[in-house]
Amino acid sequence: MVIKASSLRAGKWRMSLAAASLATLLAALLLLAPSPARANCYELIGCTYKDYFKSSDLLQLGCQPLWEVRNTIYKENGYCFQTSMAIKAFGNAGCKYDDAGEVPLNAAERYNVKAIKKAEAKKGC
Repeated sequence: MVIKASSLRAGKWRMSLAAASLATLLAALLLLAPSPARANCYELIGCTYKDYFKSSDLLQLGCQPLWEVRNTIYKENGYCFQTSMAIKAFGNAGCKYDDAGEVPLNAAERYNVKAIKKAEAKKGC
């Protein structure tokens, strides 16, 4: 069996085209994959959408950072803020939910909001 050089070059070209198409497909899938719109991660406590915050870590934060983290979770999930302070800090662009109880939070986010509220209460925020 004899393989011509021209057929090898054509095979490499087809292989490169296939690899490029695969890379394009993978890039498109990554862009379309569901993910938090603005997931925030914090060095001390973790990521809002996937880590379960520890009470001891939250108690190291002041009232303002606790407020910001709690409301960031709501912002990431489409809450429409009502207070001028929250609107000024987060805005309402792209918001979908006027009722905080209707905001679709995953299990980690629900846990974290409750944990933050407990920490805020303990600190007298």
